[in-house]
Amino acid sequence: MAASYRYSAILVHVFLFSLASASSTIHDLLRSRGLPAGIFPKNGLKSYELGEDGLLQVYFDSPCVAKFETRVSFESVVRANLSYGGLTGVEGLSQEELFLWLPVKDIIVYDPSSGIILFDIGVAHKQMSLSLFEDPPLCNPQGELMEKIPRNNDNWFQVQK
Repeated sequence: MAASYRYSAILVHVFLFSLASASSTIHDLLRSRGLPAGIFPKNGLKSYELGEDGLLQVYFDSPCVAKFETRVSFESVVRANLSYGGLTGVEGLSQEELFLWLPVKDIIVYDPSSGIILFDIGVAHKQMSLSLFEDPPLCNPQGELMEKIPRNNDNWFQVQK
């Protein structure tokens, strides 16, 4: 009986590792785990690692900021426990709320048919539309300010400082 249990446990670990290996990008991995691909940006990513224990580590070229409904800040390394439909115990990710940067603790999709994704930012749970996370956003380096400056009343362009 114990040998059968160990064999089953080994098969589960091999299956989970093969899922991570078969996923060529972090976006593919997220989709395979019931999460939207757009949780992580499409640029600035170096690599990711998924441990047998479900610990996901995503490495960025440098810290950056992306825009969803609000701004989200990614540190050089973002860590979380990955399970089907959730990233829990998140580290290295913050969300701007009312001019404050609050750490994101968990990102969960309880029911994909609801169209809702839940962000636990400690002091509150913020529900957002899953559609905001369908496509990975662009991530701009932290400290890079973008301003819109009017030019000839109807033409606008962006200046980086």
